Amino acid sequence: MGLLDGKRLLITGVLTDASLAFAVAELAQREGAEIVLSGAGRALSLTRRTARKLPTEPDVLEIDVTSPEQLALAGTALAERWDRLDGVLHAIGFAPPNCLGSGMFAADWDEVSVALNISTYSLKALIEAFKPLLLNAGRDGGASVVGLDFDSTVAWPIYDWMGVAKAALESLTRYLARDLGPDGIRVNLVAAGPIRTMAAKSIPGFSVLEESWDDRAPLGWDVNDSGVVARACVALFSDLLPMTTGEILHVDGGVHAVR
Repeated sequence: MGLLDGKRLLITGVLTDASLAFAVAELAQREGAEIVLSGAGRALSLTRRTARKLPTEPDVLEIDVTSPEQLALAGTALAERWDRLDGVLHAIGFAPPNCLGSGMFAADWDEVSVALNISTYSLKALIEAFKPLLLNAGRDGGASVVGLDFDSTVAWPIYDWMGVAKAALESLTRYLARDLGPDGIRVNLVAAGPIRTMAAKSIPGFSVLEESWDDRAPLGWDVNDSGVVARACVALFSDLLPMTTGEILHVDGGVHAVR
């Protein structure tokens, strides 16, 4: 019997089999969940190709989180398939090049607004699109929304405006937890240490974080082990933590505690 037997999940952010979201999707299936993936734009074909590498190939919805029309269509499409949605993984983030690795004065508002829209506001937009299905699950034992985070309590090297977007994501999570709790919907984040994913490789100077993390982490850290993050997400999707919401679960070897 798996931790997620009978659960139905929407997993965003699967690009390659090195994606954190892929590790979550794979483990969720192994723990008994039925899943649907989402992809957007030019990366949609990549998501569909990667979906074939999962134990059971899932369907892929097209969802550009900046498009209200696509969000609405995806909500309708999933409602035609399922009568409830037990969980959503928000693994979506993007910032234009000037927002990363160039300090805080290189990017203008047009660029910063893109980072905040895609990396932060999209959590609210995604929940809103699937809220009727989440409400059904909330009334029937509870629903769980989990987002992927990178600790924003300090100013990291090179992270710049994405750090600001993550700080906003953490605050948004608390407010969503407040608003959705009465409906039985939990909203939490997993703040992961650096993992070698496609997204990480796109951040200039990311190796600075990778190289120092293992030395600083009390438990050590393996930048190639996405499984530790996946297990935390699956735990939050399961029924093991029914009274946990508005929380940031750190999966970083303990670095957040020993600065």
